[in-house]
Amino acid sequence: MIHRIIYWVRLQVHELRKGNSGDWAWMNTKPTPLASMSRNLWRAADPSFTYYFLLMLSVVIATFGLLSNSAATIIGAMIVAPLMGPIIGIAFSIVLNNRRLLRRSLLGILTGCLMSVAVAFLITWLIGIETATTEMLARTSPTLLDLGVALAAGAAGSYAKSRRDVADALPGVAIAVALVPPLAVVGIGMGMRSADITQGSLLLFATNLVGIVFSGALVFLFQRYGSVAKAQRGLAIAVTALVALGIPLGLSFQDLVIRERTRSAVNRLIRQQTLTFGDRDIRSLTVQRRGRDLIVNLEVAALAGSISAEQVELVQAFLQDNLDRPLSLNVTVVPVELFNAPAP
Repeated sequence: MIHRIIYWVRLQVHELRKGNSGDWAWMNTKPTPLASMSRNLWRAADPSFTYYFLLMLSVVIATFGLLSNSAATIIGAMIVAPLMGPIIGIAFSIVLNNRRLLRRSLLGILTGCLMSVAVAFLITWLIGIETATTEMLARTSPTLLDLGVALAAGAAGSYAKSRRDVADALPGVAIAVALVPPLAVVGIGMGMRSADITQGSLLLFATNLVGIVFSGALVFLFQRYGSVAKAQRGLAIAVTALVALGIPLGLSFQDLVIRERTRSAVNRLIRQQTLTFGDRDIRSLTVQRRGRDLIVNLEVAALAGSISAEQVELVQAFLQDNLDRPLSLNVTVVPVELFNAPAP
């Protein structure tokens, strides 16, 4: 029976290939010619009125989305943002050693970033909101995972720029790498006078910028734009920047791994080996680190008075002994009311 199925599948694949065989040379695609690529990226890197206007609208949308904790609004801001143009322009100028295009692209990025931070700061200052949302906090602790996203997005963006038939992928690249939201968070952090938010989001933007430039330059070289000899200096600077960024990103990634492993261990222990929380409706469980100390925040839905302070202390001691680390346990009990209306 299995042999018959395999034979049938092979037959169908053969028929499919046969039906699609032929001379399809007109479907073959080649990289955009060098002169055309230069013109396109020169236009994309131009710090024109349209560039600043679209960037300003993107920052306004992103800032309101971040302050209102709306992921959909933030995604909309990513699509509008024109920052990918000058960043890809930097990557292209590196492989060609084109200093004029490099200066033009850097000018667009620098002035655009300053304007973006200023707009986000002004909106935050005028509204007066001082509470960080989860969407904001999600952009303040970049790790090596974010660098991986930036490298992949840079490669995709450069490839899409060099191939007319895949240009439709650029909006998806803009969404994946998210350049404007971190800049907006920098301005919001300054408006809230929070150094942690400002520094963390600035690190994320720098990670995205360097990652896109480096991988974009490699893709351009792979497609035979420019040469390794011309790109040596620019690539050396990019590699140095990646190594410098890799230190804090690596530490942040290590912290993330430890927190997630600890969270998994805590969740297993309290559900399987404690009577206090074993059969409870646990709404959320988060773990924070302060040096060697752990802070466990637990939110539980339970009847009022069903969990006592003594029980929480016993669970805290149990977790601390099992994890062999100083641990603080913060439990929030969300009262649950039960009503019963029996049939007459």
